[in-house]
Parts: sequence; structure tokens; C-alpha cells
Amino acid sequence: MSDTFSAEISSRICKHMNEDHGEAIVLYTHAFGGVTNATAAQMLSIDAQGMNLTAQVNGETIPVRIQFDHVLADAEDAHQTLIAMVKQARVQAK
Repeated sequence: MSDTFSAEISSRICKHMNEDHGEAIVLYTHAFGGVTNATAAQMLSIDAQGMNLTAQVNGETIPVRIQFDHVLADAEDAHQTLIAMVKQARVQAK
């Protein structure tokens, strides 16, 4: 993990996403993780290259790694990238 993504930053982002944006995490698994039948998901960690999630599929928990389309520069880049990704996932879901 790079200096720009300390364990504290990863934890803060994951806590926020899990508490406030659970629907977005499920959309990430569908659109970018290829787990189209996930019914729930959690963000475990985020780093400059991607994010680690777990998805609930038929009562089982499976790991999902999603790579970003660029190396994130900092937490603000992560914020903007996650927003762009959920918008893209919503378009794909229609």
C-alpha cells in the first residue's frame, strides 16, 4: 500500500462506503467485478490500484478484486473515481 493510501485512509473510506453507500458497492460488484448475482457486498480495503470487496451470492461470501482504470493519486482521487464508477455502473444497470 502506498503512502497515499495508509491503513487509516483505507479504513475511513471503507467505513464510509459500507455505512452510507452499500448499494454502490453492490453496483461495483455487478458492473466491474463480474458478479452479477451479488445481493449484498462490503468494501474491505482500497489502495491506489483497486479495491477488495466481498459479495454475497446464494448465501456464500466470495472475494472480489476490482482494479481501477488508473493509479489513484490520493484520497480525493479515490472519492472522485468511486463517484464516477457508480455513475457508470448505474448506466450499465439500465
